[in-house]
Amino acid sequence: MRATLKELYGLFKIRIGFAIALSAVAGLAVTPGVSLPAWQIAVLCLTALGASAAAGAFNQLVEIDLDARMKRTCRRPFVTGKYKPGAIWYLGVLLLLAGSVSAAGLVLNPLVGIYLFLGAITYGVVYTVWLKPLTPWNIVIGGLSGTFAVLAGSAAVSPVPGPIPVIMAMVLFLWTPPHFWSLAAALEKDYAAVRVPMLPVVIGIERGARVIFAYTLVLVVISLLPGLFEYGPVYMVPAALGGGYFLYRGWLFVKSPSPGMAMRTFFASLLQLMLVLGGAILEGGTLAGL
Repeated sequence: MRATLKELYGLFKIRIGFAIALSAVAGLAVTPGVSLPAWQIAVLCLTALGASAAAGAFNQLVEIDLDARMKRTCRRPFVTGKYKPGAIWYLGVLLLLAGSVSAAGLVLNPLVGIYLFLGAITYGVVYTVWLKPLTPWNIVIGGLSGTFAVLAGSAAVSPVPGPIPVIMAMVLFLWTPPHFWSLAAALEKDYAAVRVPMLPVVIGIERGARVIFAYTLVLVVISLLPGLFEYGPVYMVPAALGGGYFLYRGWLFVKSPSPGMAMRTFFASLLQLMLVLGGAILEGGTLAGL
């Protein structure tokens, strides 16, 4: 049972789903307006997680051949044959996405459902099927997936996002490329072997490290802009600490471009995102008087 749950956790990419759900909650928290009851917030979290899980499973369904040729992914259950890909899985993914989007639209409002749908389609189809094998800038557009999650949370309160939700959406958009590029640089040989044109593979790990650092610098500057809109230390301190550490790791990666340094930068990106989203949720709740 435990092994099965672990397999499903990986198959549906629940780790990414948690980040998407947290992004949606952050979008909700930083949007002024009527406070939602706890059960509606729970629906937002679950539907964001469900839409993301559907996209994650679809990603693995369409990349079985690619996953089989990569060391990092060759033990995924569709590759090993533990789960047999077929119509039932595609139908299940479709129903999970449709159910999540419909529930969000009915319980919250249609715009929330639309944003969750766009986020899932951006990752599952636009990034995975279209852009990933085509261009080294694939994940730049793929970063819209997280952006739509923030906008979905904001739309639960207001149809028109204010400056802070827009900033948070920009943070997710700018965070995704250096996050994934760091992982691609750490696994450069893996991606090169299967000819997936991730940016650090195409331009080399040295130039890739510089691009990652430049993106990170812009990301950190944007993440600190809420300080101009009455956001205080509850948000600014974790955002500054997380951004500073991400920049520090990115700079070390530039100075010593190696897979090991790339992986440390990857983990720094995760910490930065958690601190920014956590700070935004806490600060938004504080300003709302919660």
